[in-house]
Amino acid sequence: MSRPHRIAIGADHGGFDLKNTLVLHLQKAGYQVEDVGTSSHEAVDYPVFARAVAEAVSEGRADVGIMIDGAGIGSCMVANKIPKVRAALAYDLSSARNSREHNGANVLTLGAGLIGASLARQIVDVWLATECTEQRHLDRVAMFADEQADMTLSDEDLDRVVARLQQIVGPMTQVEPGGPCVGDNPETAREFVRLGATGLTSVAPAEQPGSIPGDLARYIDHTLLKPNATEEQIRTLCAEALEFNFRSVCVNPTWVPLAARLLRGSEVLTCTVVGFPLGANEPAIKAMEARRAIRNGAREIDMVINIGALKSGDDALVLRDIRAVVEDCVDGNAVCKVILETALLSDAEKRRASELARQARAHFVKTSTGFSTGGATVGDVALMAEVVRGAGMEVKASGGISSYSDAKAMIEAGATRLGASASIGIVREAKSTSMSA
Repeated sequence: MSRPHRIAIGADHGGFDLKNTLVLHLQKAGYQVEDVGTSSHEAVDYPVFARAVAEAVSEGRADVGIMIDGAGIGSCMVANKIPKVRAALAYDLSSARNSREHNGANVLTLGAGLIGASLARQIVDVWLATECTEQRHLDRVAMFADEQADMTLSDEDLDRVVARLQQIVGPMTQVEPGGPCVGDNPETAREFVRLGATGLTSVAPAEQPGSIPGDLARYIDHTLLKPNATEEQIRTLCAEALEFNFRSVCVNPTWVPLAARLLRGSEVLTCTVVGFPLGANEPAIKAMEARRAIRNGAREIDMVINIGALKSGDDALVLRDIRAVVEDCVDGNAVCKVILETALLSDAEKRRASELARQARAHFVKTSTGFSTGGATVGDVALMAEVVRGAGMEVKASGGISSYSDAKAMIEAGATRLGASASIGIVREAKSTSMSA
């Protein structure tokens, strides 16, 4: 394996600045560099550029490739789907050296949110200078190239796949943008599979977490976001969540490691907030905050949108803001809830914000932080649900929910999650209502 001279390099918006730094560094060192993009901070999808880098290597236009996104993980997964590519994520000099010496990596992925420019340059230099030369390593690398089994499907196979999809998915009650679905048109699904689709998605209304009032606790994020919350109070919060089997505990980021440890092995999730409570941080900062929280054990992220940008009509910034967090949540297998702060918005702005969250492929829209001029209302929940329900998204009502009647009204309006600090009183009132019914 000879040392590389031609390098393809790419990045998404989160890795754009680091990519430019590395391009100059590599050109100064005498390498021939092909920059496949992106070309600005505008939000983009990292798989597009990871694939472009990997294909340049696979097709022989480049000896090796370098791809940068927020964490480097997703791009590594994408690149490794391209034939002849052996992509590796490196986060220090040891992993960079090992990926080349032992594994013959020909694509390097980096996380701009995890390392700085100085370390990135060192990683790249070590990676490019290291070769896979020992025969035992070369023999193992050769095993990577084994041909995959023939996955061609016969007509009979396709018929069985489509029949099974119909059994699992069934007809969709809501379809967007109005085209055929698996249940309504099996031949369409059959053609998708023939063309190479490996999955088909059905969009349907979100399932209710449980019956009301009996399973009300599974709707509730048991919340303590006060700035003066103590460790003892967080421990009590988690103990209560375990006792009542709430859906999650929602705490400030500093308490995520403790909450995740206390809740480990249970059904109760750890939720935290990002850009809280004002939403005025830059998108890159929110994304970095989300990544850190996920690494610390958070399974759900409630992020506040840039409210000022929305009210200024800068929808592009709001979309980029939301998408930056959503992408890292998807990478980290976490749920992203988008807080609109509805008390500060007109109905038209609530619709726009919900639509932008939908475009960014968030999992939830959420009404409020609980720190502004008002909280959740039945009207706001219904409006938000109307906008996002068709995309399979859910609605979290939060702020001012203090009784069972409040909770029931929000759920009936379309909420599938409730944020509350009065959770125990709400559940006890619900149980009392159930017993007296």
